[in-house]
Amino acid sequence: MNCGNKKKICIIVSSLGKGGAQKASATLSKMLFNQGYNVHIVSVLNHIDYSYKGTLFNLGALKDNDNSVIGRFKRMMLLKSYLKEQNFDVLIDSRSRPGSLKQFIISNFIYNKAKVIYIVGSYNLTTYFPKSKVFAKVLYGKAFKILAVSKEIKEKLEKTYHFKNVEYIYNALPISERANSSTIGSSYILAFGRLVDKVKNYTLLINAYKASVLVQRKVKLVILGSGKDERYLKDLVLKLNLNEYITFVPFVSNPQNYVENAKMVCLTSRYEGFPMVLLESLSAGTPVVSVDCKSGPKEIIVNEYNGLLVENNNVSAFAEALNRMIEDEVLYNNCKANSKKSVEKFSIETLSKQWNTLIESV
Repeated sequence: MNCGNKKKICIIVSSLGKGGAQKASATLSKMLFNQGYNVHIVSVLNHIDYSYKGTLFNLGALKDNDNSVIGRFKRMMLLKSYLKEQNFDVLIDSRSRPGSLKQFIISNFIYNKAKVIYIVGSYNLTTYFPKSKVFAKVLYGKAFKILAVSKEIKEKLEKTYHFKNVEYIYNALPISERANSSTIGSSYILAFGRLVDKVKNYTLLINAYKASVLVQRKVKLVILGSGKDERYLKDLVLKLNLNEYITFVPFVSNPQNYVENAKMVCLTSRYEGFPMVLLESLSAGTPVVSVDCKSGPKEIIVNEYNGLLVENNNVSAFAEALNRMIEDEVLYNNCKANSKKSVEKFSIETLSKQWNTLIESV
């Protein structure tokens, strides 16, 4: 094991780009590095949008050059050699892990007997666990720790699989950095994230916006992000004759200026893990309107204190919430005034202590 005063840690990620879970991993690397840990990051894909701290081993760059069966085998052997050579004290695996056979090989052959913390970053457990509960227990039952990013995910894991090695630590607020410039001049509300409708449910948001008073009030909707459903969503906007009022902005790694200048930020996801969108918005002083999906929003939002929490998959209820935030000035100002202080408990300072306790227990 590492002989220094601080442990040697490897964070294994799908990538460092595009999504909230990936941004949370980048923030985790900074948090642990700033505590004095020797941090390495292994990225499976060559998407490096977010800033990080530590030594990066980018397997994704090799994948871009050769994604054949032989290429995949070579990358797996390189990962095994890298982990053995570096002799890490702790592995933190934040990847999605849907492939049972692949994960069995990784856990037993690549990771071997390493101390592994498996992060579960979504309430949709099929992203991380096989359908077979028996096989899930074989894969993860004896892991050093399964770490959920919300209390609700922890409870679901324990109820579904009866794991005894589950804890939860919330995702931390990202370290503030210089933001990209916003070019939206008019009054607007904002939604941002991957344009994948089966997860983010922008269809609900667009229909609720259509049913609200915001068009008449000349409050636009800005949807910021990139993804496979961009064409579908733009076609929906055209079909509803909203192209004058709804603007699509491509993905930016730091949307802070867009967030700070928005009247409010909206989240309409079918499911989440612990939505960074809400944390980033509230920390910028921008109130939020969110569906009460599983999981995360109810652990961040106090209804009518820092935003509004709305029944999921209910267009009229979400439209009414938008109307309230625009028409009820007292409510809006109260939520705005409470935004920043409401997320202080998710600060890096607070969550660093929890991570330190977990890692030092290895």
